[in-house]
Amino acid sequence: MTRAILLLPLLSFVLSWLATLFVRQIAPRLGFVDKPGGRKIHANPKPLGGGVAIFAGVALPLVAVLILLHTAAFGEHSGRFDPAYVRGAIEKTPLALGLLAAMLGMHVLGLVDDRKALGPYSKLVVQLAVISAFVILFNVRCLTTLDGLGVGRWPSVVVTILWIGAITNAFNFLDNMDGLSAGVAAVCTTAFLIAALSIQQWFVAATLAILLGSVLGFLCFNFAPATIFMGDSGSLLIGFLLGVLTTLTTYIPKGEPWSEGWYAVFAPVIVLAVPLYDLIVVSVIRMFRGKSPFVGDTNHFSHRLVARGMSRRTAVLCLYLISASTSIAAILLPHVRAQFAPLIFLQTILILGVVGLLEQHPLPISEPPVTPAKDP
Repeated sequence: MTRAILLLPLLSFVLSWLATLFVRQIAPRLGFVDKPGGRKIHANPKPLGGGVAIFAGVALPLVAVLILLHTAAFGEHSGRFDPAYVRGAIEKTPLALGLLAAMLGMHVLGLVDDRKALGPYSKLVVQLAVISAFVILFNVRCLTTLDGLGVGRWPSVVVTILWIGAITNAFNFLDNMDGLSAGVAAVCTTAFLIAALSIQQWFVAATLAILLGSVLGFLCFNFAPATIFMGDSGSLLIGFLLGVLTTLTTYIPKGEPWSEGWYAVFAPVIVLAVPLYDLIVVSVIRMFRGKSPFVGDTNHFSHRLVARGMSRRTAVLCLYLISASTSIAAILLPHVRAQFAPLIFLQTILILGVVGLLEQHPLPISEPPVTPAKDP
C-alpha cells in the first residue's frame, strides 16, 4: 500500500506542472495578472491562476483514484486488489466527495477574490461557511475527547472549524514572497505524509501524497524568480486541505491508549509552527496599530529577514529550513515515550525563540497604501 501511495505524487506533479505551464500562457491573454504597485515587490505584471493548476493537480488524481477503486471493487479485476483496502476506500468515498466539493468552494472563493478583490470580512464569512458545512455534514472533528464535557459534539466542532480556518489563513498570509507559501506547504505536507504512513492512515496519506506532487509541480514555476503566482485560489486551497487532513489524522498509533499517547495530537501544531507563528504575530501587530488583521503590510517574518539584509530567495530558503526543523521533531512525536515528549516541545519553543530574535528589526514607520481585501 505504501508503494502505491508513493506513486501518486508523480501523477499529480505531472498534471500540476502541465496545468501551470498552460495557465501561465493563457492568463495574460485573459487579463488575469497581478499588477505591481503599493507594497508588491514585483516590477512587472505576473500571471495569476497558479491555484487553478494546484486544484487540477489534486482534484483529478483524487477522482481517478476513486474511480479505480470502485472499478476494482465491482469490476472483473476485483481479485487483483486487497479486499480490505478496497472496502476501506469505498467507505471513504462520501468523505472524499465532500472534500472535493469543499475544495472547489474554497478555490472558487479565491478565484473571485483574485479577479475582483472582495472585502476581507466577506471572504472570511464565506471561508467559515464552507468549513462549517464540511465539518458538520461529514462529522470531521478533532479533539473528540471534548465530547465528555456533557454538551455533545459542539465544543469539538467549534475547535475544528477554528483550527481549519486558522491554517487556511496562515498559508494565505504566508503567500507574500516567491515560492514561500508553496515551499513551506511542501515541507509540511512531506512531514504529515511520513507521519500518516508510519501510523497507517491510508486515506490521509494518499491525499497528502497527491497534494505534495501538485504543490511541487507548481513550485517549479513559482520559486524565485517566479513566473506565475498562485493567488488566493491556491493559498486558500492549500491551507484548507492541510487543515482538514491534519484533523482527519489519528496521531496516536493503533492500539495505544489515549492516556499514554495524548501528546501526539500536538504534532500538527509543531509541524505548522512557523505559519501559525507568522499568522499570530502579524495579526497582533496589525490590531495593536488599530488595523484589521486582514489588511496586508510588510511585517511578515519573511519581510523582516529581507530588512535585515537577506535576499528574498535566502529569506524563503531560511523559512523552508526552519519549517523542516520543527517538522522532523513532529514526525517523531507519535513514536516517542512520554518522558521524551517534553524535549520535542522544548525544541519547538527554542526554534521559535530564534525566529523571534531574527524578527527584532524595527517595524516600518510608514507603509505605502494597500488594498484592504488581500493579505499577500
